[in-house]
Amino acid sequence: MKIKLCGMFRDFDIDYANEAKPDYVGFILGFPKSHRNIDAETARRLRSRLDTGIKAVGVFVNSPETTCAEYANCGIIDVIQLHGDEDADFIRRLRELTSAPIIKAAKIRTPEDIGRVQALGADYVLLDNGTGTGEMFDHSLLDGAEIRQPFFLAGGLTPENLRQAAESVRPYCVDLSSGVETDRLKDREKMLEAVRVIREL
Repeated sequence: MKIKLCGMFRDFDIDYANEAKPDYVGFILGFPKSHRNIDAETARRLRSRLDTGIKAVGVFVNSPETTCAEYANCGIIDVIQLHGDEDADFIRRLRELTSAPIIKAAKIRTPEDIGRVQALGADYVLLDNGTGTGEMFDHSLLDGAEIRQPFFLAGGLTPENLRQAAESVRPYCVDLSSGVETDRLKDREKMLEAVRVIREL
C-alpha cells in the first residue's frame, strides 16, 4: 500500500518528507482559499528539494486544463489531482495536453457517488469527505462497492486511525494532510509515524 502526504508548502515540509519517504507528496496549486496553496515559483523550488524517489502530485480545484498540463509538462509535478467540478469532457481535453496520470477526487456521501466518479475517465479516483475538511467519511459506504480503479483514501486520516482504516478499506494509497500537522504546519514526527504505519502493513 502506498501513502501520500499532501499540502507541502515550506522547505521544512520537503525536508521532513525526504526523511519519511512517502510514495507521493502533494502541492496545492489551484486553490487560493487554502493556507497551503503555493505559486509556481515555490512549487518549482520545493520540487527541486524533493527526493527523486518521491512523486509530486499537483492539486487543482477548477483550474484551466492548460494550467494543470503546464505544471506537469514542465516537470514540477508528476501527477495531476482534480478536486473541483471537473467532468469527463475536462479530463478528455486534459489528456490531449499531457500524458501525466490523473486523479479525480470526489466527496463520498452515497454509494452512487463512487460509480459517478469512476465514470469520468481518470486513472485513479480519490474518495474523500470534501476539500480539506479533515473529517472522515463513512467507510461503510464502500461495503460491496465495485471500485474498478486504483483508489486513494482521504479524509480525516491520522497516524492514530490510519492502520484500522487502511486494513479495513484496503485502498491503493492513503492520503493525509491535516492529520500530519500541528497548528496547521506539517509535523515531522506525525509524518514519520504515518509512513511507518503503512510500511508495517
